[in-house]
Formats: sequence, structure tokens, C-alpha cells
Amino acid sequence: QLQFVESGGGLVQPGGSLRLSCVGSGFTFPYYTLGWFRQAPGKQHEGVACINDNDGSTYYSESVKGRFTISKDNAQKTVSLQMNNLKPEDTGIYYCAVRRTAAQTLCIETPRNFWGQGTQVTVAS
Repeated sequence: QLQFVESGGGLVQPGGSLRLSCVGSGFTFPYYTLGWFRQAPGKQHEGVACINDNDGSTYYSESVKGRFTISKDNAQKTVSLQMNNLKPEDTGIYYCAVRRTAAQTLCIETPRNFWGQGTQVTVAS
């Protein structure tokens, strides 16, 4: 069964940085595209950054492009999200997910289910 443990969230001022990590299990890690999603209060999940399984190419939503960087470590079964220049609109619960598809498809076609507890990111002064 898929399982994810997300960590690294917290309270940060606008302009600050955070690094999120997600450890996945229950699937063959190198053969899956990985992604980070967030759910802002009162809103649906949004795909923010995804990374392809084969070549490591990435996809970012327009709202985070240039500020967020997704990376993965197959040996550690970890996908990370470096978030810089954070804005209040980045506030939300961040989750990771996987799928055997292209990064853009994973990010755009938001999964129906998320198999981790997520990590809370709050950007406020």
C-alpha cells in the first residue's frame, strides 16, 4: 500500500524559505513520477511541482515557477521541495503523490487520494 511521510513545514515570514521532504513506500520508487501538491484553506488540491521518473525533467505550476525546486533521491526514496521567496498565497497543507505518467500530467490531473498526512506551510508576518 502506498504510504508517504511528509515533513519540513512550518511558519515562515514572506520572503523566507522552507525545504519539504517526503519519504515514500509501497511502490518501486525509481519507476514512478513524483509530485508535490498543496491544499489551501477552502480550496481544492493543486499540483505545484512534479518530476519525471526516467529523466528527472520537471514541471512547475505558474504560481511557483522560479521560486520552487523539486528534486528526488531514489536511494533514499525521498522527494524534496525547496521553496524560496515564499508568499502568503503559498500557505496550505503540502502532500506528495506518485503516478506512472509524465510530470505535467501528474501535476495537472490531481490525484483523487493522498496517502500521507501532509505538512503544514504557513507564510505570514
